[in-house]
Amino acid sequence: MRNLMFKVAYDGSKYHGFQRQDNAWTVQEAIEDGLKTLLKEDVKIIGASRTDAGVHAKGQVFNLKVDTPIPVERFPLALNTKLPRDIIIIDTIDVDDDFHARYNSKDKVYSYQIYNNNIPSPFVRNYAYHIKRKLDLNKMREGASYLIGKYDFSSFRSAGCNAKTSIREIFSIDIEKSNNLIVIRIKGGGFLYKMVRIIMGTLIKVGLNKIDPKGVQKILLAKDRQQAGPTAPACGLFLEKIYY
Repeated sequence: MRNLMFKVAYDGSKYHGFQRQDNAWTVQEAIEDGLKTLLKEDVKIIGASRTDAGVHAKGQVFNLKVDTPIPVERFPLALNTKLPRDIIIIDTIDVDDDFHARYNSKDKVYSYQIYNNNIPSPFVRNYAYHIKRKLDLNKMREGASYLIGKYDFSSFRSAGCNAKTSIREIFSIDIEKSNNLIVIRIKGGGFLYKMVRIIMGTLIKVGLNKIDPKGVQKILLAKDRQQAGPTAPACGLFLEKIYY
């Protein structure tokens, strides 16, 4: 029996998140269906991150224990022929038997895209949040600086989050702009349910001068979800990379 680790990229627009659900089409179900066709047996994969409906991934990871002679270098090509075109296996490697995609992960990087122009673009509508008014990136960077470190992120924790603790650590938040596209990258040891999207919604309000940059620190210390900004739309969020 082999333990295989897969790196996968997907467009989450048509899926109700990564994790398999009873009454909704998910990325996990699509992958498991493809694996069943390829391997001629029922399989269950272990995903590293439960991305929400509409969220995309460039570096999602899952592992699978299976008895197969398929070489790792051929696995991506073979499995991709069995998957929808919006899900692509990037890489496959053999790992130790005790490797677990979720429990062994250490740090994660997410990015959030904003199309900042008064006229929307039809080409990024599924991959960026369109905001008409010009955002003040310097104020957003200042606001983001107050979130760097290890804190209680209860103010950025969505209802329905079942995490045992709301203590999390953010290592960096970088904000860049190219033409009309703003990309915000956030790296942390782990994130609460919809935490990244709530942070983005809050920073957007800072960029629109609706929240003072120093107000982000007050929101953080308040430990009150009602103090933070709205949850930003899922379309702009990408799971970039998972570190092990």
